[in-house]
Amino acid sequence: MLPMAPLLVLAAMAAFAGEIPSGRIVEEVPCAAEPSQTYALYVPSYYTPERSWPAILAFDPGARGRIPVERYQAAAEKFGYIVAGSRNSRNGAWAVSLAAARAMAADISTRYRIDTGRLYTAGMSGGARVAMGVALGSGRIAGVVASSAGYPDAKARKTVPFAVFGTAGNEDFNYQEMRRLDRELTSPHRLAVFAGGHMWLSSELALEAVEWMELQAMKSGLKPRDQAQIDAMFAQRTAAAAAQEPGPDSWQALKALVADFDGLKDISAPAARAAELGRSKPVRDALKKDREEEDREQREIDEILSGESQLSSPEQRPAALARLRERWARLSRMAQGEADSVDRRMARRVLRGLSMGVADRTPDPEYRRITEAFRPPGSVAR
Repeated sequence: MLPMAPLLVLAAMAAFAGEIPSGRIVEEVPCAAEPSQTYALYVPSYYTPERSWPAILAFDPGARGRIPVERYQAAAEKFGYIVAGSRNSRNGAWAVSLAAARAMAADISTRYRIDTGRLYTAGMSGGARVAMGVALGSGRIAGVVASSAGYPDAKARKTVPFAVFGTAGNEDFNYQEMRRLDRELTSPHRLAVFAGGHMWLSSELALEAVEWMELQAMKSGLKPRDQAQIDAMFAQRTAAAAAQEPGPDSWQALKALVADFDGLKDISAPAARAAELGRSKPVRDALKKDREEEDREQREIDEILSGESQLSSPEQRPAALARLRERWARLSRMAQGEADSVDRRMARRVLRGLSMGVADRTPDPEYRRITEAFRPPGSVAR
């Protein structure tokens, strides 16, 4: 039997939480201690204060707190997570986002019984950098789901003290950044790439991300092992890997399977298959081609930035402007190709990335007109 004091605390939490309906998204919840700080919220329909619950603190680059809550709603209901999306954190001053994160975390901890060992952060673009920054700075975050961006600085890391599930569209201008993060990180992590641009992950991918965090929690001891759940996840992942044609995608799937289930299942068979595929010429050739394409993309970016740096020189400006116009036009033609291709995806990533921050890089009005004429739809010039 629980002693009286904890029972009183649970009763107070239940009364406080009872003011907010569960099982549906609440658009705006003001923090009790700081009413100017608000967040969107989803609490599973079966919430009870008699046990502790994992929670996801989510950050959108434009303070649209409802969007991440919508994306994570199905996962939260299935796996039993509370999800809060800040309506204050946005791209801009770092202090604003940190204040929003602190206020939101404190408020849900007051209203609900939160498992403090299983706090997660999630974000998209600048919001992903906030999610990562909070995790790096607090030492209290179990995992981060980072969509379309990684660290809040340019520092590469081999390990971090939390699990990382990254997502990126194959036309996302931060795609290569997420590929590098995946390649360099050796602590538990996974990268999911989808067809699309710079955006929040889908609800389906959010389910995959949260399920993966459940697996990591069981591996690390943050959650008791559920062998039936582990067996089901292993069977599903094994079947998915086996259904792929032998090649780089199946090799990546098998490598991820081995890393995720090491210590939980017998992974000798998929490990042997992954090693065999990794030695094959098609996989080695594909990996070499990927690195060559990454280098080519970076050269495109570097050459345009180099041309921009010459616009302030009266002697260099005419020739630089002509070269820049030709490059933007060529990339625009590639980006408008009818069929999906490596070139089309690369061109869209480069144009969308370089369309960001043009005004900060150069005040040249003629060059600004060139970038406006050739930037892809959906890009934001600022």
